[in-house]
Amino acid sequence: MVIERPNDQHLPLAANDIHSRVQATDIWPLPHDPIPTDLKVSTHFQVRTCPPYSERQGSRQARRDRYDRASPEQREHPNMSNTPVTVLGLGDMGRALARALLKAGHRTTVWNRTAAKAEALVAEGALRAETVAEAVAASPLVVVCLLDYDSVRQTLDPVAGALSGTAVANLTSGTPRQAREMAAWAAERGADYLDGGIMAVPPMIATPAAFVLYSGSRSVFETHRAALDALAQSHYLGEDAALAPLQDIALLSGMYGMFSGILHAFALTGSEGIKAADFAPMLQRWLNSMSGAVAGFAAQIDSGDHAQGVVSNLAMQAAAYHHLLEAAEEQGVSPELLAPLGPLMARRVADGHGHEDLSGLVHLLRTRA
Repeated sequence: MVIERPNDQHLPLAANDIHSRVQATDIWPLPHDPIPTDLKVSTHFQVRTCPPYSERQGSRQARRDRYDRASPEQREHPNMSNTPVTVLGLGDMGRALARALLKAGHRTTVWNRTAAKAEALVAEGALRAETVAEAVAASPLVVVCLLDYDSVRQTLDPVAGALSGTAVANLTSGTPRQAREMAAWAAERGADYLDGGIMAVPPMIATPAAFVLYSGSRSVFETHRAALDALAQSHYLGEDAALAPLQDIALLSGMYGMFSGILHAFALTGSEGIKAADFAPMLQRWLNSMSGAVAGFAAQIDSGDHAQGVVSNLAMQAAAYHHLLEAAEEQGVSPELLAPLGPLMARRVADGHGHEDLSGLVHLLRTRA
């Protein structure tokens, strides 16, 4: 440990004298914290000089004053001097983001069109802005989490003149085109724009399971990395603002494709009275086993060789796929979640690619040359 020795004291300081001379405000950030009675001081410590205690009273008094003025959240997190952040939009996700910033010690200003949604956060230490203009002016970083990009424009348009020099991190769901248009709009108004895709549901925020994709201004990402990391694990994808929403939607597409298969499987087994909970472990095991296809397909797609490492070729899969649709109809289950894949497989086989893997279907899905 490091012990600060006032320069009006002479070495050596006896170990048993350290506890009597060091005050709480010299070590602990909160002046009213008691000194632990079981404080143990190693015999291996470094002593360094500092101003006499008489000259440090003002510093300790300033800490006491800051403590007395602090909110309960700030008292719990004395590093509340971290970069101030504003959060626009207090839906379930917006509230989760604001709460994570508060817990990480950021002075957090919040705004929502329905002001009542801010009450719980204010009780936890957030500052409520009455207007968007007040919210934007409160912090160098403005995190936006609204319904859609139209809502973002409607919210920021009236204060566009005040955005110059402000870092805007837009975590609203949208398309790559919308992200590029929003980045251009922000640049015209002097704002530094970062787009983001949240890969989490609200309860996952600030947990190891959550991550956020970012693209756009590298300066915003690097300058405000600490605040962004308070929300979730941060992944920067590049300067093109479209990259985050593109990969966000790609991940969600994979998720919904999986959900479609899961729901169809439960509907099918349920047609014979099998409880979903009884079938779930087997389904989970099977899906976990099949998840290895992600890396395999990726290698085939990147190499352009869809015939490498084929275990079950496309012709064989296409020939049997109709069984899935027929079984569904026989069991009184709609096959509409699975039906689109069959014709694509048949087309690819007809084009002479029956010896390849399923990964070759990406060529039929891409509509741009």
